[in-house]
Amino acid sequence: MLLEQINEPNDIKNIDAKDYPQLAEEIRSFFIENISETGGHLASNLGTVELTMALHKVLHFPTDKLIWDVGHQAYTHKLLTGRREGFKKLRKEGGMSGFPKRNESECDCFNTGHSSTSISAGLGYVKARDLAGQKHTVVSVIGDGSMTGGMAYEALNNASRLDTNFIIVLNDNNMSISENVGGMSKYLNNVRTADKYLDLKEGVYKVLKSVPKYGETVVESVRRAKSSVKHLVIPGMFFEDMGITYLGPVDGHDVQAMVKVLKEAKRCKNAVLVHVLTQKGKGYSPAEKHPARFHGTDAFMIDTGLPKNKKEVANYTDVFSTVMCKLGARNEKVVAITAAMPDGTGLKRFRNMYPDRFFDVGIAEEHAVTFAAALAAGGLIPIVAIYSSFLQRAYDQILHDVCMQNLPVIFAIDRAGLVGSDGETHQGVFDLSYLSSIPNMTILAPKNKWELSDMIKYAVELCKPVAIRYPRGAAYDGLCEHRAPIIYGKSEVIYEGSKVALLSVGSMVKIAEHVREKLKEKGIEATLVNARFVKPIDTKLIDELTKDHDLIVTMEENVLSGGYGEKVLAYLNETGSLAKGVKTIQYAIPDSYVEHGSVDSLLRGLQLDADSIAEDILTKI
Repeated sequence: MLLEQINEPNDIKNIDAKDYPQLAEEIRSFFIENISETGGHLASNLGTVELTMALHKVLHFPTDKLIWDVGHQAYTHKLLTGRREGFKKLRKEGGMSGFPKRNESECDCFNTGHSSTSISAGLGYVKARDLAGQKHTVVSVIGDGSMTGGMAYEALNNASRLDTNFIIVLNDNNMSISENVGGMSKYLNNVRTADKYLDLKEGVYKVLKSVPKYGETVVESVRRAKSSVKHLVIPGMFFEDMGITYLGPVDGHDVQAMVKVLKEAKRCKNAVLVHVLTQKGKGYSPAEKHPARFHGTDAFMIDTGLPKNKKEVANYTDVFSTVMCKLGARNEKVVAITAAMPDGTGLKRFRNMYPDRFFDVGIAEEHAVTFAAALAAGGLIPIVAIYSSFLQRAYDQILHDVCMQNLPVIFAIDRAGLVGSDGETHQGVFDLSYLSSIPNMTILAPKNKWELSDMIKYAVELCKPVAIRYPRGAAYDGLCEHRAPIIYGKSEVIYEGSKVALLSVGSMVKIAEHVREKLKEKGIEATLVNARFVKPIDTKLIDELTKDHDLIVTMEENVLSGGYGEKVLAYLNETGSLAKGVKTIQYAIPDSYVEHGSVDSLLRGLQLDADSIAEDILTKI
């Protein structure tokens, strides 16, 4: 196998060009076989095999710098830099990350995980190179989906002033996670299908070449001025109008063609954009037909593409999806907003039922929030569904445009808490901290699927800025008999006890329930509280608990700093309860980034599982 000849960076340079198709086929087979066992980002990586091969043929690692936007399409890059064995534990605890990591390889020059960052990072590397008097090549690879994010245009605006080489590769597969939306997608569609330009160019060249004596000379002059030809037939020429040289479009599955254009790009003394056309999911029929489903997939059966482990219970995203559709039917003012993730956030059904009230703004979280603020100011009830780790990108807009004006925008924060295999860039463990610092914000967290439904309905009636955070995965269906009405700022006492009070937030209620059972086995009848509200905290209940409890325990799937536990601790200190002998323990994510692994194993490693917490409490009573 050709793949076995690649064990170190730059080994691809020893592969004969005629064998590139075979190598590409081997790489795709390797991905399909391995990801069917481990799960991972399949469709995006199948689409960038030849593109990555061409980049590795032209660049030299680790001297040259290659920056992947988002980074979920960097599997071929990892293969070609000698990390084949790492795929056995891809995205598993202690194994290889699914994203570029500087501490994993010298060939990964920049950590990525969120979109629209690669051009900014590339510019930084270019300036660092030039100031150091170095000569290596810097390449940023960005997808057309990421080009819907505003940060990419801020960087392009800066790059247009360069007088030194910087290569931007636009990987254009007409997809982000879901189908692309917006003006840039429309513009790129026009470029993709600009056959008239290509036909005209070839026709002009042929006619000129036929002119005796002067034909070849004229053709070369035209080649040097070909941007002028482009302007005649491709409206706008967006990138060239900015001052960025545009090369392409080029077939992203033709290694030789891409090598040729990349070498041409290296000769430019300014920023140059290479427009590459690829097919997401290429080479595996189920992924070609359903690229969104295979964007990030669990283990699957290769012959059918169906999941190996069938989903037995509804997850929180499913619950949110159902509630949204019901709310849409009951209240015509309810509108839904997502940032390029109608499938991932569960809004696809709402979109199908109420297309005029659904807005996909592309990968543009900042715009999504300010857009929602104005919708609310205009009398509507916007519900913004964004993953926790992505919503943090819109902190300023939440603070300035929503909460400062006290507008009734509802944030449905999916993937809050530990998300598992996607790792540190995707763990949603900061939202309680960054949101609770904002005046006028109300924050809720449901203990189970019924409470999520109740909280969304409650938020619609509240007419305030509200954030509801819920985890990834199966929706907890326990404690269904406890469904007290939601009252503003009030927690729910599930079980009354004495001595120890367990105040738990959202997903931690389930774990707190098990902690209570373990303490009961040791003769301790603990009180179990479902916090419900993280902002405001239920100070009245805390006052009551301090009268007959010696230990107040808080549990949350958020970083300790700025979280629920710190707020309870500060209140206990402020009221003098700590001075009177009441003890308190805060169980939360430590002040560090959490790597990839299953959620259960990560909780155990962080000592946030029921066994660890119960054992620790017993040592401190």
